[in-house]
Amino acid sequence: MDFKNITVAGGGVLGSQIAFQVAFAGFNVSVYDISDAALKMTENRFKSYMEIYKEEVGATQEQVDAAFNRLSYHTSLAEAVKNADLVVEAVPEAVEIKEKFYTELAKVAPAHTIFATNSSTLPPSMFAHFTGRPEKFTTLHFCTEVWKHNIAEVMKHPGTNHDVWLQVLDFAKAMGMVPIAIEKEQPGYVLNTLLVPLLLQGLRLYENEVATFESIDKTWMISTRAPFGPFAFMDMIGLNTIFTVTSMLGQQGDEQLARVAEKIKTEFLDTGKLGKQAGEGFYTYPKPSFQESSFLK
Repeated sequence: MDFKNITVAGGGVLGSQIAFQVAFAGFNVSVYDISDAALKMTENRFKSYMEIYKEEVGATQEQVDAAFNRLSYHTSLAEAVKNADLVVEAVPEAVEIKEKFYTELAKVAPAHTIFATNSSTLPPSMFAHFTGRPEKFTTLHFCTEVWKHNIAEVMKHPGTNHDVWLQVLDFAKAMGMVPIAIEKEQPGYVLNTLLVPLLLQGLRLYENEVATFESIDKTWMISTRAPFGPFAFMDMIGLNTIFTVTSMLGQQGDEQLARVAEKIKTEFLDTGKLGKQAGEGFYTYPKPSFQESSFLK
């Protein structure tokens, strides 16, 4: 593995975390997004991560300054990938958006560049044809708050070259992750195969008014000794992503999740309650109630 220049496409909550972690590990990182306004939001996220890394990772000011200075910003995809050894795609979780992105990327990326999707629910074989280089296409999937929950799931699709897969596994380790080798294509990888049913069942309990979201989280936290419950986890992921997943399942015929998606849209997204990064979702940050000592009593 001889990667030096990494492009991260999509500077949202997880894309920005990936980009900063890669830069913190010493790589040059080009960040691509569709507008200057989106990139400005990403830059502001990077500034917040600098403080988080000092507090939670023990990084020095010099280390976070160096990471910040390794980041560059681009609204031109061709400019963003012109020197890329690896492109990590973290664009919205929508089939048509990803298809369009890979079609454009295939036209402008250097021949040696490897592509990796961070898609959480859509298998890479859905997009391999659009990449123009299916043998150099794999997945590189992260858990939110990558500096703390530092796994990276690297999954093949049937056409992925084995050596490419191994190179991406090596890169995951080099950027500070624990690489999880997934040898057979599985929608949801390991993490989301386990996690998504938990989140959806929490939402079903909530929508059915069986219990409040606090009570659901409290039940999970006390019973498993987990540091947070499904609703706190959804805040970390970002409620835009939760809306996308529930809306997609609703369109596939799940009437209850269609109602959940509408509830998330009207009560959260439309009112700016996008989750932890926005300061409010189900909980209010930076001091959510589930972190109070009295929450579990």
